[in-house]
Amino acid sequence: MLSSAHVVPTSVRRAPSWICSSSRSFMDLKALLSSLNDFASLSFAESWDNVGLLVEPSPPHTVNTLFLTNDLTEEVMEEALQKKADLILSYHPPIFRPMKHITWKTWKERLVIRALENRVAIYSPHTAYDAAPQGVNSWLAKGLGTCTTRPIHPSKAPNYPTEGTHRLEFSANHSQDLDKVMSAVKGVGGVSVTSFPARCDGEEQTRVSLNCTQKALMQVLAFLSQDRQLYQKTEILSLEKPLLLHTGMGRLCTLDESVSLATMIERIKRHLKLPHLRLALGVGRTLGHRMASNNCSFCFYLRSTGIQVYIAIIHSLQSKLWPCVLVLGAAFYKE
Repeated sequence: MLSSAHVVPTSVRRAPSWICSSSRSFMDLKALLSSLNDFASLSFAESWDNVGLLVEPSPPHTVNTLFLTNDLTEEVMEEALQKKADLILSYHPPIFRPMKHITWKTWKERLVIRALENRVAIYSPHTAYDAAPQGVNSWLAKGLGTCTTRPIHPSKAPNYPTEGTHRLEFSANHSQDLDKVMSAVKGVGGVSVTSFPARCDGEEQTRVSLNCTQKALMQVLAFLSQDRQLYQKTEILSLEKPLLLHTGMGRLCTLDESVSLATMIERIKRHLKLPHLRLALGVGRTLGHRMASNNCSFCFYLRSTGIQVYIAIIHSLQSKLWPCVLVLGAAFYKE
């Protein structure tokens, strides 16, 4: 992103933040956002989240100083302005619910006002950084010891593997005017068509396969419905975006060797640099209980079956996990 950047911790205690400044030229905001998206696509974020560029000054906007923070409060905003920040990257989105007005009445509205008045952009990655292959979840897994991991809820690729959201297929025999059918289908926008010879019930036929959008699908079906024989042979598939194997929320970790629960807790504390963790022992569990070399999991959602230890870095607790072991770390520390 910004070359020759240096990171300096600031004095705010409740929401630690850092400054990144470029020692060379300014960087265009759009170019910087593209670099951030290359690290973790916003498509990785959960559907309920509000991520990306939340406040944008009128273009063109160049960035020389990037201000990093976990939570953007009014105190942190004041510090960012003192540091002449051009862009604030706040892990948690300061704007989450829609705003009906921008006044001086609430502190979140005041953040927006001050950002725009001082030409400061605000960007939040939140769950996109949690889900990224080298993001927060992957970093947490490294503290458990040698293990293999996979996402609990894999992310989907941002795009479909082929053009369109649906695949429609039908077969036509030689008694039908295939040229007319193909010409009509190809004339619909948003459609890609392929055809190949096929044999069905001992008869030589032509199999037609096309990928299309939802809108194009309705147009193609309207045309095919004019020929009852074609329409009855039509099959429709809804295409899915492929799952990304190393990207998504949470991680299910399989340990190479079994360890005691006490050892696992010490590893987590050391990795998070915490003196204490909150621990809920399941029925029949003790600190000396040996962890099997599987089923160790953590994520932001407390739902599981067959998990022995749940390491939850959460904001609120809703659990039906007994008799598993629940280890809690405050969200602030992992972020």
